[in-house]
Amino acid sequence: MLTRQKTLQLALPIIAAQAATATTGLVDTAVMGRFGDKADLAAVAIAAVAYSFIYWGFGFLRMSTTGLSAQAAGRDDEAEKRAVLLRALSLGGAIGLILLILSPILKPLAFAAFASTDHVETLAGAYFDARIWGAPAYLMGLAVTGWMLGTGKTGQMLAFQIIMNTVNAGLDTWFVAGLGLGPAGIGAGTAIAEWTALLFGLALVLPAFRGAAPLFDRARLAALFGANRDIMIRTLALVLCFGWFVRSGTLISTAVTAGNEVLLQFITVAAFVLDGFAFVAEKEAGEAYGANSAPRLARAMRLTTEFALIAGLAFALLYFFGGGWVITTFVRDVEARDAALAFLPYCALVPLIGIAPWQLDGLFLGTTQGRALRNAGVAVAVLYISTDLILRPLYGNTGVWTAFLLMYLYRAAALGIYVPGLFRRLQTA
Repeated sequence: MLTRQKTLQLALPIIAAQAATATTGLVDTAVMGRFGDKADLAAVAIAAVAYSFIYWGFGFLRMSTTGLSAQAAGRDDEAEKRAVLLRALSLGGAIGLILLILSPILKPLAFAAFASTDHVETLAGAYFDARIWGAPAYLMGLAVTGWMLGTGKTGQMLAFQIIMNTVNAGLDTWFVAGLGLGPAGIGAGTAIAEWTALLFGLALVLPAFRGAAPLFDRARLAALFGANRDIMIRTLALVLCFGWFVRSGTLISTAVTAGNEVLLQFITVAAFVLDGFAFVAEKEAGEAYGANSAPRLARAMRLTTEFALIAGLAFALLYFFGGGWVITTFVRDVEARDAALAFLPYCALVPLIGIAPWQLDGLFLGTTQGRALRNAGVAVAVLYISTDLILRPLYGNTGVWTAFLLMYLYRAAALGIYVPGLFRRLQTA
């Protein structure tokens, strides 16, 4: 049975791993803020969102792998646990190679929605061209970390992320501060780090390759592709929301785009860390679902949410009172710094109001409720974009941030309506 002590034992390595993951974008922004100007910052912001559209759309490789491997663990099905990993690795490698081949077509499509200057777009394109070489490694790495999480190997997940982010931070600093490569150096450093981490991760999970695994079981493959399809639609809908947020800034000014990018990194750090509790909920929910235990599922959600609320409040207070020092210290461009400082209070609210949707994501991902995730994601995107279209013309960046905060409330409500039905199905199973 899950206890508070076990919750922390599982969550702390995940939180550390997630914090390490979040530092990727933070280091990129800090290096560009220190050694570049607002055009460099805006280029990294736009290119990073473009990659979010491409990569986050395939986030199902992590999410479905976690849920399906946790459910197999709940059924004590060792062969299926191995098969889940091998299927996800094969799929991730294949998709990564396709993205690499199609990158000349993907790049203009990815940047088409952003109203940036020619100079910013050229810098963003250089980042894109360098980072795309890491696509197969990144997507296979999602499968590795998803399987580690679903099988409770959170210490290995932490080691994986530490390797990737240490290499990334070192190379980014060298390529930009030392060699003066600008955004292209950020992209190259990230791609090399992704390959390094994949090789390390494969070495860690090597024991999983021993023994029989029903790779081509028709029912299991159908379940995998069904869950992946719905989770992909859900993820793309949410990426659209974040992309729209960045786009709304570009419609105001380059300084606002850069300032919003700095604050988005604050949100990313909080979300990644607080997702540690959502990931424990995801793992425990998957095992409870595999074991058909509604009480176990309810306990997992209650315990993980208690810790998440405490941590979310701590982040909100830290950002509100300490975020200004970070911005002043690391952002050299005056206009970008002033734009970030002006909207820091809005940013500080996100770690608190984001708890409900992040925890509900863990519940529905762990139980692989793809249809609920898909429907909620699409509804949220429609509501958020409609709200931004109304508020931004009237209130500028204040409207942009107000719509963005409402997006988190929309997410909680859209997923919350599916919770009673999920528990009823378990109780009657």
